[in-house]
Amino acid sequence: MAANYDTLNTHPRNSPYGSGDPYYNESSGYITPQRPPKKTISKWVKFGIPVAIVVIAAAVLGGVLGTRGSKNSSSQSAAAAATSAISVKNDLGHFATATDSQYLLPIYPMTTNTAAFTTPTFVSTTNTNLAWPQDPFQPSNPSPTQVRSDRPRIIAPSYMWEALPNLINNDPYLSGWNDTIFGNASQYMSLPPVVYFLDGGNGILDPAREIKQRVKAFSYVYRLTNDTKWLDRTYAELQNAAGNLTGGWGPANYTKWNPTHFLDTAELTAAYAIAYDWLYDAWTADQRSSIMYTMIEYGLSNGIIAYSGNDPLAFGWWTNNTEGNWNCVCNNGLTMGALAILGDDTTGTAAQLLSMTIPDALQNCALAPSSDGTWSETANYWYFGTTGHAEMASSLLTATGSAYELTTVNPDFELTGLYHMYVSGPGSLFNYGDCGPNKYSTTANAMMFYGQQYNKPQYQLFQRDQFDAADPWSMFWYNPTVTGAFWDGLALDYFFDNSTDQWGSMRSSWTDENALYVAVKAGTLQGHQTHNDLDCGDFVVDALGVRWFGELGSGNYNAEGYFSSDAQNSERWLYYRKMTEGQNTILVDQQNQNVLAAPTIKHDSSGTVQGSSTVMDVPSDSSAYFVADLSSAYFNSTTFSRGVHLINGRKQVLIQDEINTQGTVMWRAHTNATVSLSADNLTATLTIGSATTTVQLLNPPSGAQFSTMEAVRFPTDPAVPAGNPDQPNDGVTVLVISLPAGSYTLEVLINPQWPGMSSSSYTTPSSVSLSQWSLTSPS
Repeated sequence: MAANYDTLNTHPRNSPYGSGDPYYNESSGYITPQRPPKKTISKWVKFGIPVAIVVIAAAVLGGVLGTRGSKNSSSQSAAAAATSAISVKNDLGHFATATDSQYLLPIYPMTTNTAAFTTPTFVSTTNTNLAWPQDPFQPSNPSPTQVRSDRPRIIAPSYMWEALPNLINNDPYLSGWNDTIFGNASQYMSLPPVVYFLDGGNGILDPAREIKQRVKAFSYVYRLTNDTKWLDRTYAELQNAAGNLTGGWGPANYTKWNPTHFLDTAELTAAYAIAYDWLYDAWTADQRSSIMYTMIEYGLSNGIIAYSGNDPLAFGWWTNNTEGNWNCVCNNGLTMGALAILGDDTTGTAAQLLSMTIPDALQNCALAPSSDGTWSETANYWYFGTTGHAEMASSLLTATGSAYELTTVNPDFELTGLYHMYVSGPGSLFNYGDCGPNKYSTTANAMMFYGQQYNKPQYQLFQRDQFDAADPWSMFWYNPTVTGAFWDGLALDYFFDNSTDQWGSMRSSWTDENALYVAVKAGTLQGHQTHNDLDCGDFVVDALGVRWFGELGSGNYNAEGYFSSDAQNSERWLYYRKMTEGQNTILVDQQNQNVLAAPTIKHDSSGTVQGSSTVMDVPSDSSAYFVADLSSAYFNSTTFSRGVHLINGRKQVLIQDEINTQGTVMWRAHTNATVSLSADNLTATLTIGSATTTVQLLNPPSGAQFSTMEAVRFPTDPAVPAGNPDQPNDGVTVLVISLPAGSYTLEVLINPQWPGMSSSSYTTPSSVSLSQWSLTSPS
């Protein structure tokens, strides 16, 4: 399954995604998604992960939609039309292909055949070979401690397992994912049980998530094969994590699962819950007892201690005003564990925990997305938080018949799927802030769950194309009746206005791997669970299959003071990748931004939407811009505003800064392109592979010109704590404009060198102050 990656300074890890987790670059330095000159199908596609979109003829789906909308149509005709629509969709099979590019994003063939794509929808059908049957468990008054009588209870009840083989046979996605899960399980089978490894600040999170990933795969394959080798292998993994194999596993006391870093405890508890519940009837009585009491001793009992507020190791901090991934993951693991053993547990632990985890998650986990759907920690921690949230809500729904408002208490939670779509560019995520630990069993498949819960078929259509879609959860959260193209009618731009985040996403296409993508942010510098950077004004630019300006990612999580706080004097801001110096923004007096910054923004868009074709013919007047007043982010400036404008039919990008400062000014942008400067230093030519982009400094103030620097701290910067050096950013160049104190307007024009576009087709925009920007000016 190993995929080929074009990376910079690759740092291999033991990840389920091949030689490294493609969404994580903890110490690998800056990574650029670089499309190779010739597309090839990567090994993971051959192996069976279907990064593809299934499409359907417009005439067929149009008939389905018409049938759904007509109250006078017979149910028999509606069912026949739905069956026909889904059958046609499935006959077409997988549509997208994939390259061996860094981030394994789906590649869509460029075609103008609009008849092949249609509006996203779930169609109604009574054909049990094409859709899930209704759950027979429908309690009138659900209670967290009243669970269904049949097993499994969690996420995949028995009626779904009974229907699954037919659905696999009739749906290309389920079939492909099933093959991949079987292949993954075979790979895990050949490995020894997961080794205990305590990794400083990350505890044993990697081993815990790897065990959960294996247990999911082994349990899934056993239920479909009844081959006891999978049952035995699951039990060996559980016995290992309980310390019952030769050599032991962790401390020989209640801290074996490292509750001081409670994520570890929660993920191991979830793994045991899945094994206990999904394989319930296959275990002997002694095995069930062993699994249950191990889970209680090292997992659930520590949950009770965490909620007591009296734990001597203070490992329950996440229960109190923690609106982020910690609360979601921890409450989910404890909830899954409690639901799995409810009725068998004579200690009362399970019932007691459910009275704690559900109300706490409603007050914290469910509030993690901002009012616009942005995950307030970072785009990458969205994965961990939404996985925990979706697993918990799904487990409660299937086990008890209700999610107890976990999906509805925050009316804006449903927007977080939209956030994930817009934060994803053709190269990679807009990966500001920390990038998180290895994912292992964490995916974006919460999009499948949210698509169903919030009636957002576009979420499922978007996620099913992705490389991480092949996972046991997808097999039960995916609705096989979903049809259409996620991009049909989807706006190219979206602006997220919540003051905590404030960012904009602008692009030229949803389906072209070479598309222009620009994301820019403002927002507060506190309130992100200490995963943010000092980065008001930060931006990324993708074009021609390359990320030209991008993020350095996480620093060293184990470095002294890295998570100490987000106060101005925090040691976190001493590290290059977290300080303002390491961001794509303005630096004043070589000082960090003010953590109390409260930017304001304005923006506008032509409202351009993509049609049904994968070929996006951008109108010449299509435009978007984002302007942020960042004055409050600086200590030694009177005013500072940054604007980003897509011009010339979204072929060029203008970045304009207006600043009045009493300190020195430094414009900075990080790239891993090869940079050459013109004789007058007013044009920088960036090259990555065969792709080229030019960056021009227009109407330069006196003394303004480009220069380059290495991505390292200034010699005059305050020192990092002894023994905690910055990670190297090998191959990264910082494009710089340096000026003394004063008032300036800096106009930087980014011109991707599009194939077939003549030099005369590029625009040199007129000078227009940011206060006068409009969709047509500058142009």
